Amino acid sequence: MSLNYGSDNKSALQAKFDAQKIAFAPIMFQAAKSLRDLGILEIIKKHNKDGLTKESISKDLDLPLYGVKVLLEAGLSLEIVMVDNDKFHLTKTGWHLLCDELTRVNMDFTNDVNYLGFFNLTDSIKTARPSGLKIFGDWETIYEGLSELPIDVQKSWFAFDHFYSDYAFPEILPIVLESDVKFVLDVGGNTGKFAIKCAEHKEDVKISILDLPGQLEKAYLNIQNNGFSDRISGYPINLLDHSKPFPNGADVIWMSQFLDCFSQADIMELLKRSKEAMSDASSLFIMETYWDKQKFEASTYSLHATSLYFTSMANGCSQMYHSEDMLNLIDNSGLYVEKSYDNIGISHTLYKCKKK
Repeated sequence: MSLNYGSDNKSALQAKFDAQKIAFAPIMFQAAKSLRDLGILEIIKKHNKDGLTKESISKDLDLPLYGVKVLLEAGLSLEIVMVDNDKFHLTKTGWHLLCDELTRVNMDFTNDVNYLGFFNLTDSIKTARPSGLKIFGDWETIYEGLSELPIDVQKSWFAFDHFYSDYAFPEILPIVLESDVKFVLDVGGNTGKFAIKCAEHKEDVKISILDLPGQLEKAYLNIQNNGFSDRISGYPINLLDHSKPFPNGADVIWMSQFLDCFSQADIMELLKRSKEAMSDASSLFIMETYWDKQKFEASTYSLHATSLYFTSMANGCSQMYHSEDMLNLIDNSGLYVEKSYDNIGISHTLYKCKKK
């Protein structure tokens, strides 16, 4: 990994400025979101060559001039907009905030799923419980209440969850679904998206999704709508009840963006249950994003932030792991990595595991 986290060579002035950015970050985040959601960035983009005055923006969007003025001034410090002769233009950062799908997904996830609950982060750190989740309901984990979250929150959660995996699926399907693979266990299959991709990719493969009953209801609907009810089934199970074995007979056990949802102790038990369900010919595929495997500083930054979502909102005990954490767990569970694939999709690593 090329990123250096062992240096501190900023000037005192820059360090103090960066500290102020952190101090006001929640306020400025909402300013950026308002600039996006109120259409201010969009209208500036449409007229970016010549620029627009704040008065023109206020009139065209039917917004109070005062509100437009304070948001644009915040936008200057955020480097979202720039001004020349009283006319505002979109910067490159502003363009990404408005037009980049990754940024939009991350911003909506931060606002809709996390923002209010993160007031309780300190309590989550002390108790190893998702204290922020109480703003939505009385559940032990977000997964138990996922089907009951407000619709806008569900939309942002699933958009975040699917965005990263969707880019990876086309690359990994030929690897996972080799010619002799006839039966796949999709552990923690959520809405059935991967199972459907498998069925589309390979005509003779059957898939069983292991997940909570509430999640399977959503999956069944998607499976039926895609015409795969004859090849994709569900297996209702509380995956944290480690007394419940996984079904035997699968050629492939698939875990995508799944193990990061659990503590290391639970991951160990899940891997052991996978091993018990495997034959010598079976493979366990684990696809995750590891923060030490990232090529870009922005990716590592995003993963460190996502770890805190697990802390405050999801379950209080999981994170986006360092690859060595996962490799140690795989080894100690009685499995080994036969092959590793890096730089899958946006930021994933795929491990193909076998029984020792």
